[in-house]
Amino acid sequence: MHGSPATEHPDLIVGIEYADDAGVFMAPGGDALVQTVDFFTPIVDDPFDWGRIAAANALSDVYAMGGDPLTALQLVGWPRGVIGFDVLERVIEGGLSIMEEAGCTVVGGHSIDDPEPKYGFAVTGIVEPGRLQTNAGARPADQLILTKPLGTGIITTALKAGKVDADLARYAIETMAELNAGASLAMAAVNAHACTDVTGYGLLGHLRELLTSAGVSALIEVDQVPLMDGVEALLEAGFFPGGSQRNLDAVLPHVSSDVEDSWIQLFADAQTSGGLLICVPPAEAQDLLDRLDEHECYESAVIGEIQSGDSGAIRLVH
Repeated sequence: MHGSPATEHPDLIVGIEYADDAGVFMAPGGDALVQTVDFFTPIVDDPFDWGRIAAANALSDVYAMGGDPLTALQLVGWPRGVIGFDVLERVIEGGLSIMEEAGCTVVGGHSIDDPEPKYGFAVTGIVEPGRLQTNAGARPADQLILTKPLGTGIITTALKAGKVDADLARYAIETMAELNAGASLAMAAVNAHACTDVTGYGLLGHLRELLTSAGVSALIEVDQVPLMDGVEALLEAGFFPGGSQRNLDAVLPHVSSDVEDSWIQLFADAQTSGGLLICVPPAEAQDLLDRLDEHECYESAVIGEIQSGDSGAIRLVH
């Protein structure tokens, strides 16, 4: 796509150049449009939960940019004649329930006959230019705050094999279906410098994108990173998805570490509808944590800091 006139415009604020979470385009009247799209195959057994998670995941990119979702278009790929439309109805009910919770109006969509079921949304939001967050503004000494625990890729892989207890499965599902709206509001109330959400490329992959965009490096204190209970045991049992392995292969050349390899695997785990990763000045870190707590983002934590040095480099320490 790079170099095509179709990707350039005087009113384009955020395009494809920094691999950011969403595109941002200046609209007449002073506000900017935030646009994103995301859809995927089933990651949980219950169709209603799959719909909820897919909707929350699609909305997350708008929240990561500091925006408010306005409208959405539903995307469906469905193997008609193989899986009944009654199942699709439950998927759609789940997706629409989260869109209603977010105050986002679903204005239509498109469906195709597809051998593998897929579901998601294209979402349009709005943001005041002064509230816009990108992944390119991180500065040395910024504190890195993560707003959801890691582990969903490993857990959903084990779930498909029937190796996850009911309580952990339900906790992971509810975490994935949780909107990042509260975290975005908390971020807007402080002087945050940068933000991204942690999804398919895992913590390390999305952090590297943020660091490369800003020309900085990062130090991560592994013991401070929130993890879902039980995920370490599942990793030890061999549940590590193929997408997470690709993440690991891609990021390893940029990681230096004094910790066990299992930590790096956990941090490369491909997440679905993960939390926000926010860069904030040290003096405002506690204020942001307090605000996140007010918005019931209870597992938020400072996990490290931005440093000068090799662009995109990540160091893991205990």
